[in-house]
Amino acid sequence: MSSTLFRTKRVEQSILDTEEPEHALKKSLSALDLTVFGVGVIIGTGIFVLTGTVAKDNAGPAVALAFVVSGVACALAALCYAEFASTVPVAGSAYTFSYASLGELPAWIIGWDLVLEFALGTAVVAVGWSGYIQSLMDNAGWTMPDALGSREGADAFGFDILAAALVLVLTFILVLGMKLSARITSLVVAIKVAVVLTVIVAGAFLIDGDNYDPFIPKTQTVEAASNLDAPLIQLMFGWAPSNYGVMGIFTAASVVFFAFIGFDVVATAAEETKNPQRDMPRGIIGSLIICTTLYVLVSIVVTGMQHYTRLSVDAPLADAFKDTGHPWFAGFISFGAAVGLTTVCMILLLGQTRVFFAMSRDGLLPRFFSHVHPRFKTPHRPTILLGVIIAILAGFTPLTELAALVNIGTLFAFVVVAIGVIILRKTRPDLHRAFRTPWVPVIPILSVCASLWLMINLPAETWVRFAIWMVIGAGVYFLYGRSHSRLGRHEETTLAEVEKGDGTGTA
Repeated sequence: MSSTLFRTKRVEQSILDTEEPEHALKKSLSALDLTVFGVGVIIGTGIFVLTGTVAKDNAGPAVALAFVVSGVACALAALCYAEFASTVPVAGSAYTFSYASLGELPAWIIGWDLVLEFALGTAVVAVGWSGYIQSLMDNAGWTMPDALGSREGADAFGFDILAAALVLVLTFILVLGMKLSARITSLVVAIKVAVVLTVIVAGAFLIDGDNYDPFIPKTQTVEAASNLDAPLIQLMFGWAPSNYGVMGIFTAASVVFFAFIGFDVVATAAEETKNPQRDMPRGIIGSLIICTTLYVLVSIVVTGMQHYTRLSVDAPLADAFKDTGHPWFAGFISFGAAVGLTTVCMILLLGQTRVFFAMSRDGLLPRFFSHVHPRFKTPHRPTILLGVIIAILAGFTPLTELAALVNIGTLFAFVVVAIGVIILRKTRPDLHRAFRTPWVPVIPILSVCASLWLMINLPAETWVRFAIWMVIGAGVYFLYGRSHSRLGRHEETTLAEVEKGDGTGTA
């Protein structure tokens, strides 16, 4: 049984599967499209919100260093993703990579994990987008009825119609084709980056050097929590975490990591890229470099405009401009955030549908969902199904408490991909690798360590919920996926042919 659970799918077979007419996606993306996708999904609420939270609670002006630490952790993972995406240019990202290196059960686990990560991320972002739009409407004197607005903290029953509508519109766009999605994303990303750059340039003229003193605040030990809201590392080792100081920077890095989530989604579009061996590494690494640079510059500006002890938690950038006598920028930043979140939502939804499509093509989920649209060459069936489910989820469910699951799901994928690079180097040294992760196994091992460190800094409650989802996934695999696996059926057919040819009934 263990041999079937860890059977691997040959890279050559994965590539051959992409050439089946009924299951082949259209190749239309360039390196620029992939970079735009990466920037589009990474730059979201994190750059507008998390800066103030971690500066005030953990790192002070050294929050810029926290972004660098998180960026380095993501860069280590990005190098591993780049090698896999250029070697196995197939939809599915970490799921497909795991199938080729670790085996079927680990691939199922990571695929199930990604389905949760992208679905929950899409719903959370849609609700956040709805909040920004409602804020802009309130500024214009228009108020959404309670029954059709955000439900967070509300006692009455309601349905967030804006969040649900956004998901449904983006679902329709994704069904129509990747090139159309790329064009819309490029336009929105251009607007979003222009807003961020304007904030950086305008804010630079309002910096007061005294606000950087001290750059790394003196360490303060806080009381250890004893419930599941505490970080797992705190419960495991019983030590009290530190606010500020060097350890405060690392604590802040585990929080701002949320702002980097998304670059791995670029890998899910490998099968729809014209030249994946060349363009996937450029798209993944290029988008990460651009976003890390913007994050560091924004954090330097906002902590220079206003002392970190006075930064707001909900809207640090907007309130910093208000504090310096420039309230117009508050609405401008809200506009930029609202526009930017549309691309975040769309690309997360794109990533989820591609993982679901790849799993169904392998038979681990119903093959009904692996057929592409005859005209648009997109996986329309899983796109429509998941779009409707996520729209309902975003409309009815306040998801703030579950957002941390997106973090742990992404970090778990990083760990699996890094380990997979090491294994595939050993088992398939003959494969052509257009991009090779440098210093293997050092870089992958550092990536695993960095991801695990950030994971254990997440609340223990997040680990409990993650474990429950994984147990449910294991049940689905053993009840359906294992018996319907195309790889398993292929092996059974091959064995039957060998036995028949042998004439003895033995292989």
